[in-house]
Amino acid sequence: MAAATISIEQEQFCCPVCLEVLRDPVTIPCGHSYCLGCIEDYWNRPKQKSQSSCPQCRQVFNPRPPLSRNTVLSEVVEKFQGTNPEEVTCGVCTGRRSKAVKSCLVCSESYCVAHLRAHEERFHGKTHRLISASAELRHKLCPQHDKLLRLFCRTDQQCVCSQCVKERHRGHDAVTAMDERTAQQKKLQETSLKSVQKLKDTEKELRYVIKYIKHSTEAAVEESERIFSKLIRSIEKQSCEVKELMRVQERAAVSQAEVLLKKIQREIAELRRTDAELEKLCCNEDHIHFLQKCKSLHFPTKTVEMPSTDALPYLMYKSMRGVLADLKDSLDETLEREFNRISEKVTSLKETSNKHTSEKTKVKDADIPYDMEPKTRADFLQYYNDVTLDLNTANPYLCFSDGRRVVTTRSEPQPYPDHPDRFTSWAQVLCRAGMAGRCYWEVEWAGNGGVSIGICYKNMSRSGGGSDCKLGHNSKSWSLDCSLLNICSFQHNKESVTISTPCSNRIGVYLDFRGGILSFYNVSNRMVLIHKVKATFSQPVHPGFWVGLGSTLKLCSLQASN
Repeated sequence: MAAATISIEQEQFCCPVCLEVLRDPVTIPCGHSYCLGCIEDYWNRPKQKSQSSCPQCRQVFNPRPPLSRNTVLSEVVEKFQGTNPEEVTCGVCTGRRSKAVKSCLVCSESYCVAHLRAHEERFHGKTHRLISASAELRHKLCPQHDKLLRLFCRTDQQCVCSQCVKERHRGHDAVTAMDERTAQQKKLQETSLKSVQKLKDTEKELRYVIKYIKHSTEAAVEESERIFSKLIRSIEKQSCEVKELMRVQERAAVSQAEVLLKKIQREIAELRRTDAELEKLCCNEDHIHFLQKCKSLHFPTKTVEMPSTDALPYLMYKSMRGVLADLKDSLDETLEREFNRISEKVTSLKETSNKHTSEKTKVKDADIPYDMEPKTRADFLQYYNDVTLDLNTANPYLCFSDGRRVVTTRSEPQPYPDHPDRFTSWAQVLCRAGMAGRCYWEVEWAGNGGVSIGICYKNMSRSGGGSDCKLGHNSKSWSLDCSLLNICSFQHNKESVTISTPCSNRIGVYLDFRGGILSFYNVSNRMVLIHKVKATFSQPVHPGFWVGLGSTLKLCSLQASN
């Protein structure tokens, strides 16, 4: 059963005479309870000496009933007082002490309403500081001099009285407790604000780190899928070539056997004619005729040399099977070795991130705070990425050369196969790998048509000639447009910003995905900034380019950059 909850108020344990909590409670025959001292004082009054009555119900008791402490009620009162704050009583009252309403820090005493009035009349015009009634006045007094602790020694960092300042704390930096409290309170409040702001900044940074890790992993997974798909296609191509090789050998061997088969078939037909002549000759009874004719009959005695039936299966099964088995073992060994190498790198990156060390690692972002930017070209080259164009995204009017690092727009379309990632209307192409860290790449351009250099999300539209497919003209892409007159503008989400700095024919692009920075530079040793934009990237981005008719764009390699 659930325990019953009883609501008890302080008035239930108050004496009807003194109106205070019962002390040594007694219960008289009528059932009412009083303090032992209160009921005795009441019955000792002159009017009560002849008869004893209850102060509440006026029931008369004759003779006077004996008074004894109600132990049960006394225990209940004690428990009630134990669960409630102890009242501060007046230190001046004699006998029954009244409840204190104020405490004087100068007098180190607490006063009820009546004695507080006397205190104010006595010390009228003098500075006696009053506070709410407190039972802990001793801690406000100097234990050595029994004086009020009104000062604070900053040298020893402790509360002191005026006598302490003259003796043990002579010459120390001492101020009033109020001044020190004000200074400490201000300092703590400032510290609290800084702590809260620091925690908020840390929380914001951690949320961004989580997003950054997810985006980086997404970009890495995307790149790994692309590479493994290419590896699988390469293996499938080799498999087809091996099959074709075996089919060629098969056709050659079968052709040789078929030539021999036709020769055997001709000899069999000739043999059948000879056999028919022999049978006819045997039916003739002229012995002389038989002997003269039988010499003209010829039966082949040489056998056809049969092709080797063991060599070909041995070549096509045993040897080929052995070679393919060796290839499989070698490939398995290579894959395992490279997977272990990748795992070691990932583990190393994790340990580096957890330890927050400042040692150089292969993660370029780990050593430099996210809010710092490179200054010189050497700084930028630390984050160099050798970007590669994705031909599956290329518009049909784009033509590639120099190992697919140079792209030019032609007037005639190229015979590219259909692909869902291909730009159908705009002369644009994207790079293969998505980026989600600190990256830097450089391009060179020339021609009368101009170029656009930028980045975009993978899910930017590809089909059609609308702005949702044009680099820089939607919310999913950003681009720097360069023209022949070295005039450039920045495009994003249908907004254009004209840039006063002229652009050169070699442009460096710096992306700080985590810091939300995209910058374009004229490439030189001191890197002249063309334009910088702050953005919040919600997914990995791909470098992208638009090439005008008659213009050429080249991806610069690291060797060329150096």
